[in-house]
Amino acid sequence: MRNMSIPDAVRTLQRDLGAIFGPRLQSLAMYGQRARESHGGAHDHQDGHAHDHHVSLIQTMAVVDALTGDDLRACAVRVGAWHDDGLATPLLVVSSELDRSPDSFPLEFGAIQADHVVVSGANPFAALTVDPADVRRACEHQARSHLVHLREGFLETRGRADALAVLIVSSAAPFAALVMSVARLEGHPASDAAAAGRHAERTLGVAGSAITDVVQLVGVREISSADALRLFPPYLDAVERLVKYVDGWSGK
Repeated sequence: MRNMSIPDAVRTLQRDLGAIFGPRLQSLAMYGQRARESHGGAHDHQDGHAHDHHVSLIQTMAVVDALTGDDLRACAVRVGAWHDDGLATPLLVVSSELDRSPDSFPLEFGAIQADHVVVSGANPFAALTVDPADVRRACEHQARSHLVHLREGFLETRGRADALAVLIVSSAAPFAALVMSVARLEGHPASDAAAAGRHAERTLGVAGSAITDVVQLVGVREISSADALRLFPPYLDAVERLVKYVDGWSGK
């Protein structure tokens, strides 16, 4: 998609990359959280929890004809200024690598393809295809890994509720990414992680809001021990159900 309302910081990045790569810069796109609503706005404070504004760094991807060591050094010099302007470090992709990248990173490129804004040049995703079979395998790996780390993390809390709270908060962002990946695998047009979470709850038969309760913690710095003790059992159950679901998914 193309949107004329591009943040000034992204326009600055466009000029910087143009100065570095010249005609080798094929395209520049911004992506993530509906391309940060095309404005890169920070998370608001809500529910009495403090939010981490670094979550709102604007993500970008540049496609170039070629990438040299000199190019990387020139970009490295500017990274500090880009961060100060609210930009994440740009993802640099050589055009010859683009067609092969979705096979290796189906979730990452599927997410970018589903939520991006073209800033300049041709749309790099117009002819890009992400194989659902690759997405399913990656989802299963991601889900199983998440489950293993949750169980391991729970043991490492040694029964302390405050440590459990840290575990839940730190796992919220990767869990939200997993839920969004599963929604895309099914072709569900979830507009955000909360919508994907509600869809997953219905699909998996999860009682209450066990998935969305955790997804909505993305960007939250801390929760109470009481909240952690309440959230963890249904959270763990939901992840176990998700693993079984993805393992048996066949594109039905």
